[in-house]
Amino acid sequence: MPKFHELADVKSSSIGDDTRVWQYSVILSGAVIGSNCNICAHTLVEGDVVIGDNVTVKSGVFLWDGTRIADDVFIGPNATFTNDPMPRSKVYPESFTGITVKQGASIGANATILPGVTIGVRAMVGAGAVVTKDVPDFAIVVGNPAKVIRYVEQ
Repeated sequence: MPKFHELADVKSSSIGDDTRVWQYSVILSGAVIGSNCNICAHTLVEGDVVIGDNVTVKSGVFLWDGTRIADDVFIGPNATFTNDPMPRSKVYPESFTGITVKQGASIGANATILPGVTIGVRAMVGAGAVVTKDVPDFAIVVGNPAKVIRYVEQ
């Protein structure tokens, strides 16, 4: 059974065993969250989001429609995900451009990921990086715009 803090607002019925959702988190109907995840306080998961197993989402992270998170991913505090390449007030696209984070990737605190970007398998995004294009598998990226500085050992 998943565990929900009494101050969490959870509307989804698709949350796996042993997942913990902490206070002031909002999870909308339709969201899918795997097993053994930790969804920390002050987070938002919209309805068209899929999160795999063993994922940590730290405080201050908002996952917008179209986002796909694979197994074993770490998302650091206040990492910013986006899903609209041309945002305007009260103007909505026909569909949102999601972000894909592949298995075992880690995203550092305060990183910003632009719409349509894929973060590769076991890749690492440094704290504060601004990711404007796809990150290759096993790459470590830092800076603004984020650039590959080396690769993690496979």
